[in-house]
Amino acid sequence: QVQLVESGGGLVQAGGSLRLSCAASGSIFRINAMGWYRQAPGKQRELVAAITSGGNTNYADSVKGRFTISRDNAKNTVYLQMNSLKPEDTAVYYCGADRSPLSVVAGTSNYWGQGTQVTVSS
Repeated sequence: QVQLVESGGGLVQAGGSLRLSCAASGSIFRINAMGWYRQAPGKQRELVAAITSGGNTNYADSVKGRFTISRDNAKNTVYLQMNSLKPEDTAVYYCGADRSPLSVVAGTSNYWGQGTQVTVSS
């Protein structure tokens, strides 16, 4: 059993910044990669960024240069620093984790958090 808890969402103006956190607990030995996903109303969930336990990262083209994913392995926590936020970034952001980095990138993570709302006003 793995539990993921997201925090850090909120309401910001366009151009502002937020930092999301995802803390993992439980059978964390099962996790080799973690990722951030988002889902806006009427749209499919999409991968935002992913990171492996070795530090390899992937980003969606829409957030490259604005978002940074990082990790603190000692705390079993992954962060998403979001800068230069746009109204199009408004969504519920979910944390996912899996033993397989490929599964995280593909959006088929075995473990999911409950999500945190990010709203960017124009």
